[in-house]
Amino acid sequence: MKAVLRKQKDSLLFGKVVSIRGSVVDIWFENNVPSINTVIHAGVKKEVVIEVLAQLDNHHVRGIALTPTQGLARGMIAETLGQQLSVPVGAEIMGRMFDVFGKTIDHGPSLPKMKWHNVHQLPPPLGERSTKSEIFETGIKAIDVLVPLEHGGNAGLFGGAGVGKTVLLTEMIHNMVGYHQGVSMFCGIGERCREGHELYHDMKKADVLKNMVMMFGQMNEPPGARFRVGHAALTMAEYFRDEEHRDVLLLIDNVFRFIQAGMEVSGLMGQMPSRLGYQPTLGTELSKLEERIANTDTGAITSIQAVYVPADDLTDPSAVHTFSHLSASIVLSRKRASEGLYPAIDILQSSSKMATPGIIGERHYIILNQIRETLAQYEELKDIIAMLGLGQLSVTDRNIVNRARRLERFFTQPFFTTEQFSGMKGKGVPLEDALIGCERILSDEFKDLPESAFYMVGNIEEAIEKGKNEISKESNKSADVKQVEINPVT
Repeated sequence: MKAVLRKQKDSLLFGKVVSIRGSVVDIWFENNVPSINTVIHAGVKKEVVIEVLAQLDNHHVRGIALTPTQGLARGMIAETLGQQLSVPVGAEIMGRMFDVFGKTIDHGPSLPKMKWHNVHQLPPPLGERSTKSEIFETGIKAIDVLVPLEHGGNAGLFGGAGVGKTVLLTEMIHNMVGYHQGVSMFCGIGERCREGHELYHDMKKADVLKNMVMMFGQMNEPPGARFRVGHAALTMAEYFRDEEHRDVLLLIDNVFRFIQAGMEVSGLMGQMPSRLGYQPTLGTELSKLEERIANTDTGAITSIQAVYVPADDLTDPSAVHTFSHLSASIVLSRKRASEGLYPAIDILQSSSKMATPGIIGERHYIILNQIRETLAQYEELKDIIAMLGLGQLSVTDRNIVNRARRLERFFTQPFFTTEQFSGMKGKGVPLEDALIGCERILSDEFKDLPESAFYMVGNIEEAIEKGKNEISKESNKSADVKQVEINPVT
C-alpha cells in the first residue's frame, strides 16, 4: 500500500481518505503533507474537490469539500499536485459565466488554452496604491448627490429582503458601460439559481454582457464553494486591473452569504463560535477578501456589495464588521420601498467618507448638507403632521415640508433594468444635472408644481414638463366640470 501512496515521478502526491463527516474529510499522507489551501482530488473519478484547511499532525490533513461528497468512502485514494484553487484569466473570459473552479456554466463554447491564476493572492502593497480620492459617478441621482462613491473604494448596500439591493446592483452594471467604459465583474455568493439565470438573460438582452464576467457560487452548493467564490471573482478582477490596466466594477451579491459560508465551514471544522454563532475568525476572513479591493496606479477595482441585514438589525456582527471596510454605506429602507420611493435609499442613515468639501467640492457639499437638514427637519415634523395635520404648521415649517417632499420624489428614478416591469424608460442623470435640480428645489422655485411632477423623472426639466402637463390636465378637467354645472342634463 505504501508503494502505491509514494510520490510519483510526475509530482503527483497520493494519500488515503481516513474519515468523512459531511463536508469535512481527513486524509492520511505517508510524507510531504500538503500545505494549507492545497487542492486534493478524491472519489472514483476524482470528482470530489477538497481544500486543505488544517494540518492535524505529520501525516493527517483536514479539508473541506468544495463539491458534494456522495460516493466518497474511507480507504479511497486521494491525489494532489500540490497546487491551490485557480481560475482562468484573460480577454477570453469576457461575456462568460463561471463557477468557483473556473469552469463555464453558460453552455457556451469551450475556453481556449489560457493563463490560470491562484485565487489566494495578497492585497497590493501600500506603495502601489493610489493616493488620489476621486468620485465614481453612477448616473443614479440619490447616490451621486447624497452618498458619493469612491473610485477604487468599497460601497455597501445594506437592507433586508425585498428592498431592491439586486435591482440597484444590476442598474449600476448597466451604467458602468455608459459612464466608465470599464469591465463589470458580478459575483453571486450563495444567492438563488433563479436570480443568476434572470441576471444573465437580462444583461444579454441589455447588450452589456460582452463587457462583463459573471461568477456564481449558488445557494445549493456546499459551504466550501460559497466561501471561495469571492476570492475567485477577485482574482479575475485583479487581472484586468493589474495586467490590462482597466477600471473594474466588482459587484458582490451578497457579502452576508460569504460570512454565512465561513460560519458553516468554521462549525464543520469544530471551531467554537463567538457572539451570535458567528465564526471566531470573522474579522480576518472578511479582511482577506476586502483588502484586495483597491485603487492602484495602473487601475482600480471599485466594489459595490449587497449586504443582507438579518432582521433589519444594523448592530448584527456581520453588518458591523462589513461597515469597517466601506468608504460608503447605502442603507435601503423598507418604509421607503413600501411608499414606492425607488431606489429606496434611507438618505439620513446612509453616509460616505467622500462627502467632504476637499473631494466633492464646496458647492456639492453645501447642497448635500442643505438636503440632509431639510429632510431631518421634515422627519421631526412628521409626528406633528400625523397628530394635528399640515394646516397647524407655521409658514416656515410648511415650506420645509414642501421642499422635503419634492426632494424625496426627485430622488426617485426609472431604471433601465426595470423598463420591462415598470413600462417607464430608464434614465441616467449626470451629477451636474442632479445638483442643478436640487438647488432649484431648495430655492423654492417650484412651489406651484404638484409633488407628483417630481416622481420618477430624470433631470429637473422633465419634472417641469410633467408638472405643466398635469396642471393643464387639471384645468381642462375643472373647465369640463364647470361646463356641466352651467348646462345640467335634464
